[in-house]
Amino acid sequence: MSASPLLLFHVAISLVGIASGLVVAWGLLTARPLSGWTALFLATTILTSVTGYFLPAERILPSHIVGAISLVLLALACVALYAYRLAGSWRWIYVSTAVASLYLNVFVLVFQASLKVPALHALAPMQSEPAFKITQGVVLLAFILIGVLAVKRFHPGERAGALRTA
Repeated sequence: MSASPLLLFHVAISLVGIASGLVVAWGLLTARPLSGWTALFLATTILTSVTGYFLPAERILPSHIVGAISLVLLALACVALYAYRLAGSWRWIYVSTAVASLYLNVFVLVFQASLKVPALHALAPMQSEPAFKITQGVVLLAFILIGVLAVKRFHPGERAGALRTA
């Protein structure tokens, strides 16, 4: 079975979005604004969600719903960062929506890996087995912790070299 160019592009930008999102999350946790990484994360994660709608499907799938939720979160993150420049409540809105968007991408990665990687598929062929549920639970708890810590720690205006969005 061969993959379409669109599917390969979708997977590639998804992986770039996850990798850059992990760098951005580290920046949030260490109170270091990383504007270039942030722009890459937001752009590739938006593109991942959008391209998912162009992949063949006969009906609305859970991935379409996750994509819609992700796009709403990413829109809020972009507004908070670029329009309101993290002023006031927009700081925690940006942090929480960015981390939640990254979580959704990782959630889908775990789901897809359990379907496509033979060793993982053998552990959870139906995605309802304890191994799958435990893995997704650990991922969720990790991102909740990252989100809470990032909201507490990320105050870019209080550091030299605050985030430049221009």
